[in-house]
Amino acid sequence: MPGTGYLTQTSQSSATVALPATCGELVQGLFDGELCLVSCPIGWYGHTTVHLNPEGLWTLPPRTPKVARALAVAWQHLGYTVTGGVVRLAADIPRGRGYGSSTVDVAGTLYALGHALGKPFTSEDVARLAVRVEPTDSTLWPGLALFAHRTGTLARALGPAPPLQVVVVDPGGEVDTTTFNRTLSVDALRPLAAAHREAFDLLQWGLEHRAWEAVGAAATLSASVHQAVLPNALLDTVLLLSREVGALGVCRAHSGTLLGILVDSTAQDVAEVVAWVQSRVPDGVTVRAFPLVGGGPRVQGLAEQIA
Repeated sequence: MPGTGYLTQTSQSSATVALPATCGELVQGLFDGELCLVSCPIGWYGHTTVHLNPEGLWTLPPRTPKVARALAVAWQHLGYTVTGGVVRLAADIPRGRGYGSSTVDVAGTLYALGHALGKPFTSEDVARLAVRVEPTDSTLWPGLALFAHRTGTLARALGPAPPLQVVVVDPGGEVDTTTFNRTLSVDALRPLAAAHREAFDLLQWGLEHRAWEAVGAAATLSASVHQAVLPNALLDTVLLLSREVGALGVCRAHSGTLLGILVDSTAQDVAEVVAWVQSRVPDGVTVRAFPLVGGGPRVQGLAEQIA
């Protein structure tokens, strides 16, 4: 891997970082002419551990080229190469559906590496580095954030996550997100720009004023408009179920298969909503509830002399 020097260490160190998965995005589309998103982080976490060992080589999980690339861009940022270590990924988050698994791996590796080195990366650092690997979810930022997920040139903190539940409707399947992001152009989305801006503005207003109905309406608008880009065969069904149970609205994975029903648990029994929805979706579709949470890293361990 590239670097301009080598790190000299007298002891091994390790750090473990947890990042939340997502139920797609609350809103995604054009914002001021740039592709942006606001991820929908949920209380399901992937853990990344980095052990440093200056006497060895790097050992990575199999079939994780994005993790290797994340380490490479980190060396370029730091100006030196860490001579050895191990990256471990502990997550059962499915891929290609909109759970944000790649961001968990890439951003988790960057955050854990920084902490293991004793030189933690800021969210701004991780954002700049992660987008060099692939388009990245805004879950690498604390709370909720509006983020230019392809370029990293725009980031706006939107505050803490609302105290809502997300009833995740998972039909399985997979979308090749790398191909999707490579082929989706800004020009193709320009006819939807006004609707995108309406959704972003409504979301920001709802978060600022704690108007959760507006948050749900923004997510529903974004989910519906995106049918012109990537149709989801379950969306109409889930929209109907959302209205039937009196939920706030529906979010979706804009480059995946997931859908989510946003529920105010102070007004509804979430377990009853899950059971109702599960009984009315096709066989093979799984329905589970998770809290809507803030993004950002949770540092789980920073230890010296790891055996």
